[in-house]
Amino acid sequence: MNMFFILSAILAGIATLGALGLGLFSMIKGGEFNKKYGNKLMQLRVMLQGVALAMLALAYYSSQN
Repeated sequence: MNMFFILSAILAGIATLGALGLGLFSMIKGGEFNKKYGNKLMQLRVMLQGVALAMLALAYYSSQN
């Protein structure tokens, strides 16, 4: 079970990096896409960071037992 949480944390980290990159690219480019999706992408990044941290915490706690 510990390996599942670790792999989930890695995938959530990669997804976070993707959302961050897309959000930054959107901000740099500007325009209609940024106006429509910029804030939503940054909210998604924060949510994915929370998921990644939760998976890391679960991996830690499952390794203690």
